[in-house]
Amino acid sequence: MSQDPLVVFTPSGRRGHFPIGTPVLQAARALGVDIDSTCGGRGLCGRCQVSLAEGEFAKHGVHSCAANLSPRSETELAWEKTHGAKLDGRRLSCSTTIRGDVVIDVPADSQVHRQVVRKGAELGDIALDPAVRLYYVEVQEPDMHLPSSDLRRLKEALDFEWRLTDLQADIRVVQQLQGALRRGDWKVTVAVHEAERIIAVWPGLHEKVYGMAVDVGSTTIAAHLCDLQTGAVIASAGRMNPQIRFGEDLMSRVSYVMMNPGGDGEMTREVRTALNALAAELAAEAGIAVAEIVEATFVGNPVMHHLLFGINPVELGGAPFALATDEAVTGLWATEIDLHIHPNARIYALPCIAGHVGADTAGAILSETPYLTDAMTLIVDIGTNAEIVLGNRQRLLAASSPTGPAFEGAQISCGQRAAPGAIERVRIDRETLEPRFKVIGCELWSDEPGFAEATAATGITGICGSGIIEVLAEMFLAGIIDQDGVIDGALAARTARVKASGRTFTYSLFESAERSLHITQNDVRAIQLAKAALYAGVRLLMDKLGLERIDRIRLAGAFGSHIDVKYAMILGLIPDCALEHVASVGNAAGAGACIALLNRGRRGEIEAAVRRIDKIETAVEASFQQYFVEAMAIPHKCDPFPNLRAVVALPEAVAKDRAGSGRSRRGRRERTPIEGVTT
Repeated sequence: MSQDPLVVFTPSGRRGHFPIGTPVLQAARALGVDIDSTCGGRGLCGRCQVSLAEGEFAKHGVHSCAANLSPRSETELAWEKTHGAKLDGRRLSCSTTIRGDVVIDVPADSQVHRQVVRKGAELGDIALDPAVRLYYVEVQEPDMHLPSSDLRRLKEALDFEWRLTDLQADIRVVQQLQGALRRGDWKVTVAVHEAERIIAVWPGLHEKVYGMAVDVGSTTIAAHLCDLQTGAVIASAGRMNPQIRFGEDLMSRVSYVMMNPGGDGEMTREVRTALNALAAELAAEAGIAVAEIVEATFVGNPVMHHLLFGINPVELGGAPFALATDEAVTGLWATEIDLHIHPNARIYALPCIAGHVGADTAGAILSETPYLTDAMTLIVDIGTNAEIVLGNRQRLLAASSPTGPAFEGAQISCGQRAAPGAIERVRIDRETLEPRFKVIGCELWSDEPGFAEATAATGITGICGSGIIEVLAEMFLAGIIDQDGVIDGALAARTARVKASGRTFTYSLFESAERSLHITQNDVRAIQLAKAALYAGVRLLMDKLGLERIDRIRLAGAFGSHIDVKYAMILGLIPDCALEHVASVGNAAGAGACIALLNRGRRGEIEAAVRRIDKIETAVEASFQQYFVEAMAIPHKCDPFPNLRAVVALPEAVAKDRAGSGRSRRGRRERTPIEGVTT
C-alpha cells in the first residue's frame, strides 16, 4: 500500500502525510502551521498565500515540483482579477491541493503571528497577535421547522468553521446583527475580541480592521493608527494637550482641581475632545471610516491616566501620592470614555507603576524590555517630571525626579518648544568663542551660504530643549562657564559675545534687528537644577542596587528623541557610560502602546513586570539632597566620567576668584527647589 504524499512546511519544519486532493491550507491547519486566512478558505481574502520550493530536499527525502500541486485554479484567477494584483508564482493555499510530495514555504506576510519588521528603531520588531481578529462565515438562513435565533446560528457557524466556542456577544452586536446578515446575503465578517467576545459584524467580506495607540502626554498627545491585519502603522498624528490652559505642569493641574470643584471633569472633557479630533485626523489620513477603528490602547503619566478615565487626580497631588489603581484598564467600551470610533471598540491602558511613575513608563519598559536582559539598563523619560527605571531581569527599580519644565524651554529666557525656527544644534569655536547653529526646519548651519534665505520664512525664534543642552555643554567645553556653571565675566574683554547683565553676565547666541537670544546666568542655573534633580534620582537608584556603573542608557520621550547623547553626558544629565551604549529611543511610551495593541500576549508580560518593580520615593530618601548638590556641578562634582573623558577633552576643575565673574557671594544663599538644599 503506497503512502500518502509528504508535505513539509518551512520555515516551521512541520511535516505530515496527507491524501491526494487535500487543500494545502487544510494540511497546514492539521499540523498547526501558522497561515493566515480571514475568509475561511474561500479564496476571497488572499491572505493564505504560499510558495512552492522546487528541487531535491535530501534532508526531508522529498523531490518537490510544480506537478505535485494542482494547477492554478479559477479561484486564484478570480482573486487576481478582483484585487488587480498578481500572485507572482505564489499560490492560494486554500484552493491549491496536494498531488505529491512537496515542500511549501509560508512567507512572513502570510503568517498569523508574523514578525512585523520596523524601519524605525524606536518600535523594533513585533510578533503580530492582536486582541481583535476578523472571521468570515456563512450563516444558515432561518427555518420555520428549525427555529433558532440569528445570533445562535452565527455562533454555530463560527464554531463549525473556525472552532470558536462559547463566544459571548454584546447587545450592541445583536442590535446590528439582523441587518448585517440580510444585507450580506447571510455572509458576514465578525470581529472577535480575545477569542471570547463578538464585538462587531459587517455584511459580506470585510478585510480591514484598525486600532489606535495613544500616548497622552501632559504637553502633547501622540496617536498612531495600526492595521491589525498586517501590523503596519499607517498614520500618525499629534496635537497639544488642551489641558495646558489649566496649567503647564501636572501639579498645577492637580491644584486647579483642588481649587475648582468640577475642574477634573473639565480637563477630562478637554482631553477626550482632543482624542476624538485625533481619531478623525488619523482616519482621514488613512482614507478609512473612523468606525473601522475597533480597539485603542493608551499610556500616560498618572495624572493624565486618571483624568482620561474620569478619575479625580487630587490624591496624586500630595503624599503619599496614592494611585486609584495600579492595574491595567481592560474591557471598557470606547463610548465609556466618549471616544467616537467604532461604538463597540475596546479600550486597554497599560498599568501605572507609582504615584509619579505612570503607564507611559510602563510603555517604555515594554518597548525596551530591561526585564529580559542581564545588562544593567537605565531608561529615562525626560519631561516636566523625569521618570527613571533602572535594573535588569533580576530586579527593576523606578522613581521620578522633579526636573521642572526647563528642558522643554520653559524658565529659559529665550526658550521655546520645538518648532520651526527654534535653535536645536549649537557649536562654539574654542578660540573665537563664536557660535554656529542649526534651526528646526533648515538643514544648513548658520555659517553656511544660503542659511539666511532658507530661514527667512520662519526666522530665528528661540532655542528648544536639545539646543539648550548643547549650548550649555559647548559653553562649558569652551570655558565660557566653569564647573559650577558660572559665566566667566573676564571673557568680556576677549569677545563681545560675553556681556555684563547686572551682577552677572550673559552669552549672546544670536542677534538681529528683530530679536536677540542670550544665555543668562539664570538660564544656566535653571538647567543645573533640572539636571541635578535627574542625576540625583539616578544615583539614588544605583545605590539601591549597589552599582558603580551602568551598562546601557536609553533616553525616551519627545525631548530625549532629539537630544545628542554626548552633550547630555557632558552636561551631567546622565551618568557615565560607554557612548556606544547610550541611545535616544524616541517616544518609547508610544511604542509600548503600539506593542500592546499589536500583540495581546505582551500585555500580560508588562503587567507581570510592573508588579515586581520596586518603587523608590526620592522625596523621602535622605541621601537625595547630597546627590542633588553634587550633581549641580558640570558634569559632576565627584563622579570622574572615565568613558566620557576617553572621547571628549573635558576642562579640569579650577578654583577661581569670582570677584570678576559678576556673581556676588556676600553671604547670600540661593534656595533650590529641594527643601533645605543651599548652594
